[in-house]
Amino acid sequence: MGFYTPCSNPHVSSRLTLLTESLPTEPSDGLPTATTRGNRNKCSVPGTLYNTNTLEGYQSLDKKGLLQAEGKKIWEDIRSGKVEEDSSVLLRFLVVSFADLKKFHFYYSIAFPALVLDPPATLVDLRPASEWFTLEEAESVSACCNEWRMSSLTADVPFFLVCISSNSHATIRPLKDFKACQHEDQKILFAFYDPYHGPNNPGWPLRNYLAFISARWSINKVQFLCYRENRGFADLGLSLVGEALIQPSQACQDEEHVPKVIGWELTKERKVSSLVDLSTSMDPTRMVISAADLNLKLMRWRALPSLNLNMLSITKCLLLGAGTLGCQVARMLMAWGVRKITLVDNGKVAMSNPLRQSLYTHNDSLKGGTRKALAAADSLRKIFPAVEAEGIVMSIPMPGHPVPSKDEKNVLDDCKRLHDLVESHDAVFLLTDTRESRWLPTLLCANANKLTITAALGFDSFLVMRHGSGPLSASDESKAESVSSLSARVEEMSLPQSDSKPRLGCYFCNDVVAPVDSTANRTLDQQCTVTRPGLAPIASALAVELFVGILHHPLGISAEAEFGNSLDSGSSEQPLGILPHQIRGALSQFSQLILVGHSSNSCTACCPTVVSEYRKRGLDFVLQAINHPTYLEDLTGLTELMKSANSFDLDWDNATDDDDDCVEI
Repeated sequence: MGFYTPCSNPHVSSRLTLLTESLPTEPSDGLPTATTRGNRNKCSVPGTLYNTNTLEGYQSLDKKGLLQAEGKKIWEDIRSGKVEEDSSVLLRFLVVSFADLKKFHFYYSIAFPALVLDPPATLVDLRPASEWFTLEEAESVSACCNEWRMSSLTADVPFFLVCISSNSHATIRPLKDFKACQHEDQKILFAFYDPYHGPNNPGWPLRNYLAFISARWSINKVQFLCYRENRGFADLGLSLVGEALIQPSQACQDEEHVPKVIGWELTKERKVSSLVDLSTSMDPTRMVISAADLNLKLMRWRALPSLNLNMLSITKCLLLGAGTLGCQVARMLMAWGVRKITLVDNGKVAMSNPLRQSLYTHNDSLKGGTRKALAAADSLRKIFPAVEAEGIVMSIPMPGHPVPSKDEKNVLDDCKRLHDLVESHDAVFLLTDTRESRWLPTLLCANANKLTITAALGFDSFLVMRHGSGPLSASDESKAESVSSLSARVEEMSLPQSDSKPRLGCYFCNDVVAPVDSTANRTLDQQCTVTRPGLAPIASALAVELFVGILHHPLGISAEAEFGNSLDSGSSEQPLGILPHQIRGALSQFSQLILVGHSSNSCTACCPTVVSEYRKRGLDFVLQAINHPTYLEDLTGLTELMKSANSFDLDWDNATDDDDDCVEI
């Protein structure tokens, strides 16, 4: 739906305008005519927009055929009488376009279909309206035109009749009243809102107006008024009155006949196509946001209608570790539309890092190396200025790394800071090098019931897993009670029945010992994360895809583990596919397994006993676990379990059997 107004400036014509409201909010809504009725500054005109997907498609359009089709609509509205009810359909327009959203190049052509009269109409007189009317007629015409424009019922009706009686009194009537206005003692002017400013030519609406008058009422001599304004009121000095002669056409008597149609707008170069290049005028940051979102919008349009881009953009992600995994995860999160990323690391960029850690350059490793967290956040902002990236330099307190008394305050401050970071983010990625550095974040995530993803690397193998939901809620605090007997402990560690929907485990649920210092007394190759170069990108990609799948699952972190061949998983209803618990892969065999591990009530990080103890004692509990790793084993019953297991005596049947009874294994 386009909009125009009568000309209100003697030097500038009014243009047909397309606004945001020109398009319906939904394709099924149709043209938004109802919202514009009665607006004197927006006389509505129906149009058709053809937007092609490729430049080749735009260039190969049958523009002649499209224009003829629009002209046929106008002709059918004339023959059916629809114009008398809604005269704006005489002014239909056509736009064909192609938008190159990557380069911000916009190609378009506009046509204003005009029915060609054969033979053509002849303009015999055209002069300012003030010279055509008498003084009394001019005053009356101005008054009734202003009243017509001020009424909400007629303000945006572009075609009307001006009837002037013998006593110089003027009235305005709609087109449908033409037959009732035919009297010998009054003159009839066919008036229309004229957007053109020139004194020597009427505007483009007159073309189809004359075709309508000739075909509908077979009038051969037409007197018309080109209505123009000044400061919102009728200006008869700027308005024009003219007379046109129309010769009857025999072809128009044929009901199947459609007049020839012209109307493609020509540019100064006499071409029918225009190009608007906004690449140099667009704000670079807004351009990169639009370009980055384009792929996601295309994904949603073509394959994933349920993709929630707003949810991705507002999800706050905390990345613990800014090494090989952290760099890859951060970049892939941005590609998925995540805009809020915090990286935590205490290391510096070494000379060997930039080759595998994609957010760093050689300059970051000079002069002792830049802090990884700060360099990574800065690099993310350079890649995508709209990202809200923050780097935090801090160490993660770890069990098995005892803390001297003089350093206890700093360690407790780090614990509290990490607690606050976990609480203020929606998702946490555990991407550090050692097992013990993942313990405190796992505990904090279980306590806060946060979406948690772990990615870990071997030399040629990897693990990607999602942690289950937290163990404690208002309904299950009682589960934190300690269990002493061996039989009860073994029963708790076994897989529950399938109908009880057990909680999924965390990174530590399969361990039978507490995490300890894994780097002490190790050689350089044992301390460093030595992996095949392709392993980290694979694991990082799976970690981010798993994260996106959790966000879009109706149950979130409480979703059950699914397998590729599961018949009852319901994965077919999930547009992103199944939602596994653990993905273990090996590059040596180019293999990948999907596994599930349920939570253990002896887990040193996420079991109800540990989380409950943390809630009761807070940082004192964390400090004791750091300085005394066996404390966690004692608390969760692992110490008793190992002692009981070692106390079993195995009785062997030493009786000799005949050779015939022996079976080789």
